[in-house]
Amino acid sequence: MPLDYFDLKNMRKTHPAWRLMTAENGPLAAGFLDSVFRENNIRSIEESELTMRLEDYLYYLKEAGAEQEFLRNASGYLDDWAHNDRAWLRKFYPQGSDTPHYDLTPPAEKALQWMDSLFEKSFIGTEGRLFASFDLLRQIVHGVEEDKNKRISELKQQRKEINRQIKAIERGDIPMLDSREIRERYILFSKTARELLGDFRMVEHNFRELDRSVREEIAAWTGEKGDLLETIFGEHDEITQSEQGLSFRAFWDFLMSPGSQDEFTLLLDKVFERKELKGLTDDIRLKRIHFDWINAGEQTQRMVARLSKQLRRFLDDRSYYENKRIVKILDNIDKDALEVRNISPLDQYFMKIDGTRPSFQLSMERPLFSPPLKINLDSIILDGDGESLDTSALYNQVVVDKLRLEQNIAKTLELQQQVSLGSLIEIYPLEEGLAELITYFTIAEENRYAFIDENELEIVLWTDNDEINRSATIPKIMFQKKAKMQLEVE
Repeated sequence: MPLDYFDLKNMRKTHPAWRLMTAENGPLAAGFLDSVFRENNIRSIEESELTMRLEDYLYYLKEAGAEQEFLRNASGYLDDWAHNDRAWLRKFYPQGSDTPHYDLTPPAEKALQWMDSLFEKSFIGTEGRLFASFDLLRQIVHGVEEDKNKRISELKQQRKEINRQIKAIERGDIPMLDSREIRERYILFSKTARELLGDFRMVEHNFRELDRSVREEIAAWTGEKGDLLETIFGEHDEITQSEQGLSFRAFWDFLMSPGSQDEFTLLLDKVFERKELKGLTDDIRLKRIHFDWINAGEQTQRMVARLSKQLRRFLDDRSYYENKRIVKILDNIDKDALEVRNISPLDQYFMKIDGTRPSFQLSMERPLFSPPLKINLDSIILDGDGESLDTSALYNQVVVDKLRLEQNIAKTLELQQQVSLGSLIEIYPLEEGLAELITYFTIAEENRYAFIDENELEIVLWTDNDEINRSATIPKIMFQKKAKMQLEVE
């Protein structure tokens, strides 16, 4: 897959490995983290011990004449490296411990491996990697061959080659690896063994992310328990049944085999006895590398066990609450039964059911279909002279001047503290009749200094345009002095 410019630009800003390589204190972080975690094959270390080691490392750099001035103390550097913006260290609390621990993150491991490759090697072996590549290709091709005749032919060819080698050894012709070949293969083994420890960190990181997502879902879940379990186990299977998960399982099964451990230990002992590897086997950590693999694998297995324990705790909690709810329902039924046990159904309703009479609708009772009435519209417009039209309705519209009514209220409140609507109409008679009276109601509803007393009634009188006396009984409406500022009109 080709490298994309925009992906690389975004990764340069966000990826922890890239940030480690470009950070101002990157050499300090890389050198210290490599010396603590990778050189000693340490999976986790307590905060106090790591702080002490960093203080010693800073002192060593100052004594050695480091040009850079280190402004922070050891704790400040560790907090910065473990922050989300850096993510070079993982700060966590192991189960059953209240002391913080640190571990190297997979991106930091990847950056340190790349920095390792920048330094020139005194010897770069190509033959060993070529043979390893050929062997991998043979495993792929022969491992997917479905033709049994071809697979049998290949096995016979291998047996023929093995028989040839046996006969050659019996004649005294024993092929031996020279010093160059031994060193080349050991260097390839050393590189692969160390990278495998870094792979464990990535596998553990994936399971840890799964564990975190499961905890978040359980804490925020409000739906059915079955749906949650289906989601959780689906994510768990996505990890365990993935290529990475299956490869880890096969690796772990092979590594935990007693025969494999004994054979590996025997091979390492014999390799470290070879004089041809003098200088390369000074680092005796590789002699117990398989035990480091086991420790790393156990840590990953504990992560999976913790996930299973979390699921079990969730099931137990949900079952407890469900059983508690069922017991509460049964208790309520017992209480209701005790309350009605001495009540006779003849005295009062013991139980009432609505809708006990069935309803029937026969097919012949349904009305027959009747088509909707179609209205014929006449679109022909006839011209008229306009003399026969009555236009008086256009000029008999009733328009109430709301502003005038508000002025009437304001003028009256200048002379007294409050006034009722009936008294106001006596001072300013209604000119537009009922419409004007309703407008007064609207003003009272809109004005927060007016109130309507529906328990007390009053009668208002007025004379309409046809000289007919009218009256209306309305709730008593009072306008107060404080309404003046709202009703005054400039």
